[in-house]
Amino acid sequence: MTMNRKLSAAAKYTIAGIMVLIALIPFYVLLYLSMNTPSATVFGGLLLVPDFHLGNFADAWAGSKLGRSMINSLIITFGAVALIVFVASSAGYSIARFRSRGNLAIFNTLLACLMIPAIIITVPLYTLMRSIGGINTHWAMILLTAANALPLSVFLYTSFIRTLPKEVEESAVMDGCTYFTAFWRVTFHFLRPVTSAVIILTGLGIWNNYGQAVFFLQSQEMRTVPLAVSMFFQTYGAKWNLMAAAALIGLAPAVLAFLAFQRYFIKGITAGALKG
Repeated sequence: MTMNRKLSAAAKYTIAGIMVLIALIPFYVLLYLSMNTPSATVFGGLLLVPDFHLGNFADAWAGSKLGRSMINSLIITFGAVALIVFVASSAGYSIARFRSRGNLAIFNTLLACLMIPAIIITVPLYTLMRSIGGINTHWAMILLTAANALPLSVFLYTSFIRTLPKEVEESAVMDGCTYFTAFWRVTFHFLRPVTSAVIILTGLGIWNNYGQAVFFLQSQEMRTVPLAVSMFFQTYGAKWNLMAAAALIGLAPAVLAFLAFQRYFIKGITAGALKG
């Protein structure tokens, strides 16, 4: 039995290692291409060792004007994620703690919204955005992307809060706090896992949003990172080193954000989705 368990564990680690290597291949190829000299072939050399030509990143940064696009993406992503966390956690708490037909109807409506692809409502949204002066503005994109992410976020918060004992905030209410105050002062501290999951899922989606940004952010000064990288690809489509460097720069903030919050990510997804 002991030998069988060792073989089984070794097989699991081997399979996991192979899966990790397969997942890392695209990232290594991107890194390899981004550090090649302009004259190098796409996959020159037997060991796939790059030339470490770091000038590609400076050229890609300047050519794609990623500085301004990075600021636009950060404003929209941080603004939308902050709004999502505030609204979704409050709504999730109300739905989880105060059972009523109205709350149940709202929750079911949000679940139904998960089945509607955001791209389907782009045309009516464009008409609405024009009527309220939201084209080429940060505030409109913040509201739009936050609204798109609310159904999933409310679902995760509601499911997670239902797993917490009510005694968590009832003691604070007995001491004179309102339920709203008790939630933010007491309960919200226990929501760190699901909040991390919401930040990662919604933040990555908003940062990489291209389908709607291309419609509502038409000005060059308002382009986000996906739009800037896309335009850069159209201009330098044959220069693999510059394309890879631009893609890597645009990908870096998302990777750093995932690494910062991944500690609670799996726990938040598991508790928020499976226990609900």
